[in-house]
Amino acid sequence: MARARIFRPAKTAMQSGRREKRQWVLEYEPSTPRVPDPLMGWSSAADTLNEIRLKFATREEAVAFAQKRGIDYEILPPEEPMMRPKSYADNFRYDRVRT
Repeated sequence: MARARIFRPAKTAMQSGRREKRQWVLEYEPSTPRVPDPLMGWSSAADTLNEIRLKFATREEAVAFAQKRGIDYEILPPEEPMMRPKSYADNFRYDRVRT
């Protein structure tokens, strides 16, 4: 039986916005290890489920999809970034440590 993870991915270092971060992803866990191909050296796995990555608008949609198809799933809670309040005036403070 296939097992899947449902999570909301973190934004990449190249993103400043939150557009793609709002989607939930269902990803199958790999059931076979990745091994290098003896001829080319590329890593591959025997199952093709590890290539599937489904996106959903909400967590409930992803859970409903997994339950409807009998997929054993695990929900990983999203990690929210800690927002630190910043002030433009702090750039000009006299006691600011300069590097």
